[in-house]
Amino acid sequence: MEESGWAGANPGGPQVGAPEGALHDLNVASAEALVAPAALRREVHPSEKALSAVVEGRRAIEQILARTDHRMMVIVGPCSIHDEKAALEYAQRLAELRRKVIDKMLLVMRVYFEKPRTTVGWKGLINDPYLNDSWNVSKGLQVARDLLCRVADLGLPTATEFLDPIIPQYIADLVSWAAIGARTTESQTHRQMASGLSMPVGFKNSTEGNVQVAIDAMLASRSGHAFLGVDDEGRTAVIRTKGNPYGHMILRGGYERSNFAPEDVEATATLMKKVNLPANLMVDCSHANSRKKAEKQHVAWRSVVGQRTAGTDDLIGLMLESHLNAGNQPLGDDPKKLAYGVSITDACVGWNETEHLINWAYEQL
Repeated sequence: MEESGWAGANPGGPQVGAPEGALHDLNVASAEALVAPAALRREVHPSEKALSAVVEGRRAIEQILARTDHRMMVIVGPCSIHDEKAALEYAQRLAELRRKVIDKMLLVMRVYFEKPRTTVGWKGLINDPYLNDSWNVSKGLQVARDLLCRVADLGLPTATEFLDPIIPQYIADLVSWAAIGARTTESQTHRQMASGLSMPVGFKNSTEGNVQVAIDAMLASRSGHAFLGVDDEGRTAVIRTKGNPYGHMILRGGYERSNFAPEDVEATATLMKKVNLPANLMVDCSHANSRKKAEKQHVAWRSVVGQRTAGTDDLIGLMLESHLNAGNQPLGDDPKKLAYGVSITDACVGWNETEHLINWAYEQL
C-alpha cells in the first residue's frame, strides 16, 4: 500500500520525531501575563456616584427597550478614544447638554476602546495606549477603567463595543450599553459573550447590510450558553450564562446602501416581529448610512427623528460619531503631533454640529 503522503503535503510542517518545541506556538513571538480582572477592579474602582450612573443608565435603557420610558436614546461620542484629556472634555460638555434634554432624550457617551480592522491598523486604546505599537495592554486596561470611572463621576452613562471576549471581565461593570459590531455579529463567540453581559446590547447588521444575521444574534444571545473564558482571577474557566433579554437591532447600512428609510425600518421591524423579538431599532447615522462621510450623518439623523415624531415607536435610538473637532487625521509616527480633539479612526462631526443636532431633535420630539 502506498503511504498517505501527509508529510509531503505539508513539507513545512512538523516532522515525525521532531522535539516538542517544534510542535507548539510556532508563530507566537511572546506571551505576557495580565493582571487578574478582580485585581484591576480593586485597583481602579468607581465612586458611589459613578456606580449610580452606571446602574441608572442601564435601568433607563432597559425601560426604553421595554417601552415604559418613551425617551429617545442617543449613543454619541468619538469613533474611538485615543486621548483621555480630550475624551474628558467631551464628556463634560455632553454631561451639561444631557441635563438640558433629559426629559426627552437619554444621552449615552460612546467610549470605544477597541477598533475592529478590515485588514490592519491601530486596534484601540486598550491594545495600544501609547499609539506606538508598544502593545502595553496592562496599561491600556488601567487607562480604560480610569476613564470610565471619571466619565461616570459626571453622571454620564457610557457605551462601548466589545470585541475581545476577555476584555468585558475588566471593564464591563462600568458600562451601561454595549454594541456587537458588524464584523462580529455573526460570530458564535460574540453571541455567547453577549448572552452573559450585564447591560443591554445592540447588534449591528452585517457590513453588506444583512439584517438577518443580527436577528439571529439576538435570538442566540437571549438563550443561556456554556463556553470557555476567564474568571475573575484570570483562570481559564467554563462560563455559563443565563441569556440577555435586552438585545436590539442597530441599522448601519451596508455596501454603500443606507437602511434608515421608512421602508427599511418597517421591513426590519416586520422580520423581528415574525420571530417574536421586540422590534427595537437604533439607527447608526455613520458608516454606510452616511456613505462614510461624517458631514452626511445629519441626513439619517433628521430622517429618524422625523419618523419617530410621525409615530414610528420602533425607532428607539440613534448613534452619532462626534468629537470636539470635525474630521479625522492619520495616526502618523509621532503621537505628539496629533491635532487635539480630532479622531484618528473614522471621521466625526464636531461639537458645534453635535449640539445643534441634539437641540434640534429635542425641539422636534
